[in-house]
Amino acid sequence: MRLVDTHAHIHMPHFDNDRETIIQKFENDNMEFIINVGTDLDDSRICVELANKYKKIFASVGVHPHDSKDTDNEYLNRLKKLAVMPKVVAIGEIGLDYYRNFSPKEIQQKVFAEQLLLAKELNLPIIVHIREAFEDAYNILETIGIPEKGGVVHSFSGNTSWAIKFLKLGLLIGISGPVTYRRNHSLRETVQKIGENNILPETDCPYLPPQPVRGKRNEPVYVKYIFNQINDIIGRDVSEILIQNAVELFGVNI
Repeated sequence: MRLVDTHAHIHMPHFDNDRETIIQKFENDNMEFIINVGTDLDDSRICVELANKYKKIFASVGVHPHDSKDTDNEYLNRLKKLAVMPKVVAIGEIGLDYYRNFSPKEIQQKVFAEQLLLAKELNLPIIVHIREAFEDAYNILETIGIPEKGGVVHSFSGNTSWAIKFLKLGLLIGISGPVTYRRNHSLRETVQKIGENNILPETDCPYLPPQPVRGKRNEPVYVKYIFNQINDIIGRDVSEILIQNAVELFGVNI
């Protein structure tokens, strides 16, 4: 089975001891590509460097809501310089996170809106992080609008009603490890109701390992468990449709 991982963080310190081994695993295997996602400006620069070095890695650049408090007056200019690099395929991850509130809500909203406008200017798809902030995130997305290229609500944690609202805005729904968790009937129900044409498979590694490897560090090849779970929910093999969704959103040639 061919695979893609549309949301990974293999540049993070969790992979410092074996990053080359992890990359070789999917460079030589059936992984078509991964999107390696930045969470602040320095982080995003490293993502671009990794993407430039490896054929199957592409980069997304952006400032995570946790890090929005650390932005200065020049951050958008710096971000734009990264965003126009050849292997950058998205702006993200951007959004709102009221679960931890590492940055004040007003700052999160401002930085989210500014990056959304930049994505529209550059016509790059967006990778959106939303945690316990669905109402405010939806309002910002609806008011400003999304890029023509679209985007994804990454590692979706809402209910089916919210999923449908985001789909109507033109966003896909990112499905990660929690869909495999035994008690997460709600997310599996959402997958079944929205269907394979509206889904992107992702790991969010090193976080959110799927059930078969729960308790371990997550990594890109474990996206196979996400593919398998989605196939089981839909009732047939939809792997190629999931891959095509990713190809079309991010404009990656495979």
